[in-house]
Amino acid sequence: MNTRVTLSMPEEMHHLILKHAAEAGAAPDAYMIEVLEQHLEDLHDIALAEAALERIKQGERIYTLEEVKRELGLGD
Repeated sequence: MNTRVTLSMPEEMHHLILKHAAEAGAAPDAYMIEVLEQHLEDLHDIALAEAALERIKQGERIYTLEEVKRELGLGD
């Protein structure tokens, strides 16, 4: 089920959206959905990275790829 959302935006922004959507070969609505999805994914990734960084700052042990390979016997 889709929900319709109406936005007010500066005319310049609207023209940029139309331009980029055309360059991508997409309808403006589909282009905006793609842009919003990507931004939400980026926010999620940033939150995960910040949480991992906080755990590292609190002393959680991290391992390099080489350490993991060596531990699992995959180095050779």
